Amino acid sequence: MNAQRVDVVVIGAGQAGLSAAYHLRRRGFAPVGRALPGERTFVVLDGDDRPGGAWQHRWESLRMATVNGIHELPGFPVPPADPRASSRDVLPVYFAEYEEEFALDVRRPVRVRAVRRTAEPDAGLIVETDLDVYAAGHVINATGTWTRPYWPAYPGRDRFRGRQLHVHDYVSAAEFAGQTVVIVGAGISAVQLLDEISHVASTYWVTRDEPQWAREDFDIPARVAAIAGVEERVRQGLPPGSVVSVTGMHHTTWSRAAEARGVLVRHPMFTAIEENGVRMPDGSFVRADVILWATGFRAAIDHLAPLRLRTAAGGIRVENSRATDEPRLFLIGYGPSQSTVGANRAGRAAVQQIVADLDAAPAPALRHVSRT
Repeated sequence: MNAQRVDVVVIGAGQAGLSAAYHLRRRGFAPVGRALPGERTFVVLDGDDRPGGAWQHRWESLRMATVNGIHELPGFPVPPADPRASSRDVLPVYFAEYEEEFALDVRRPVRVRAVRRTAEPDAGLIVETDLDVYAAGHVINATGTWTRPYWPAYPGRDRFRGRQLHVHDYVSAAEFAGQTVVIVGAGISAVQLLDEISHVASTYWVTRDEPQWAREDFDIPARVAAIAGVEERVRQGLPPGSVVSVTGMHHTTWSRAAEARGVLVRHPMFTAIEENGVRMPDGSFVRADVILWATGFRAAIDHLAPLRLRTAAGGIRVENSRATDEPRLFLIGYGPSQSTVGANRAGRAAVQQIVADLDAAPAPALRHVSRT
């Protein structure tokens, strides 16, 4: 199959991918389907059936008041919305309007199978999908983490007779009414769902480590220093972890509400899962109907495996969003750009570097390129 030539392939149409596409548009790139002769081109590929990124999959109780101020895409404010409205109802509509406003021509649903090099140095990177193949001068990977929920391995997990689910599959607290729910995890989602579920069920919160609650005066210099720590990790090729793991947990309306009702009680991580509950380090047993794993996500980058960029430590070496060992590849929404604000900035930075590359050494006109 012949590959379609394009200057930039953007993989993913969530916060990071749309930000990158916006900045490509601002710098004069056109979607491949509407480009004039001589114009630089891009294409955005998205695996979802409709716009909205991960927001369309979030649980119903995540309201606009909760996410206000951290989700805005560049150049297009979020229209006023009822703070009580579910974010999964409001934000996908906003994303769809954004794609139309800036004529981003997102192609979906398209599943990217692999990104690989070719035998010809000037042929760029080959992006193979379930529908087409592209020869790209640069690739911006913006696939996020939502499709890769992390399930830790624990003894006896397959023996549990109750229900196990990840935050990825959570819908609402109502389905746990009257039950005992063990909530695993030390992040923001764990605390939010602890507060929510504890209104209708008995909750038992466990974490591997004692949560580090950040001081109230966590200022901008401290925040910048924390993000710099994550940047250094990805620069070295270490797994990025999360910004929260560096900054510590901040008290939120959920944590304060749970604390006020006496349910914000952390227990050490259990040592094993049994048929009807979990075994604690002191040998005691906690009966459970449900185990909810709020254990985070991992970067959805399996399609990059043919590039062989993973270090022995398990990460990809990235500096200023560019893969150190494959400079034609950018990863945004990865490491320090995992936050929505960080993704916007990383999208702009990636495009600036791509433009500089093209201006310095314009890619020659390419022949039809076949997959290798």
